[in-house]
This record gives sequence, structure tokens and C-alpha cells, in this order.
Amino acid sequence: MNTVTISETKNTVEVNETTNTVTVNEGNATVVTVATQGPQGPTGIVIDQTSKINGSVIYYDSTSAKFKADATTTKLTLVNGGNF
Repeated sequence: MNTVTISETKNTVEVNETTNTVTVNEGNATVVTVATQGPQGPTGIVIDQTSKINGSVIYYDSTSAKFKADATTTKLTLVNGGNF
């Protein structure tokens, strides 16, 4: 007489965000290391140029916390300290 024995093993997954590891237990322990990907693409200065005109000079406006190029500051309005 033949006999068949069936046993079920439940898999568990543990995620530890501090060390970026995922442990998968499937009878024998398996450790998978997960790397956290950084930000995508280049980062840099964003310039508000919606009101730019010919001769606009880029400047920082602390009120809006933006770099701007507009009619407020142009190469013609610079009178002190500039040699353009």
C-alpha cells in the first residue's frame, strides 16, 4: 500500500525599513538586500522667466523665493558696479 504525505510551508516576508533588508523565509532562510534609489534626474536652479524681455538679467527675489528674469532688472537698469 502506498501513502502520500502532504505538508504545507507558509512563507513569511519581513521588511525592515531601517536597514533596507527583506528577509524571506521559505524553509531555508534567504536574505535579499534592497537598495533605496535616489532622486531621478538632475536638480538645479529653476528660473521664473515668464516675464522675460530682451536684456533681462537673472536675479534672486527673496519675497517669492525664486530666481527671476524679467523687466525689473535688465542690463540697462544696472547702474552701479556692473561692467556689461
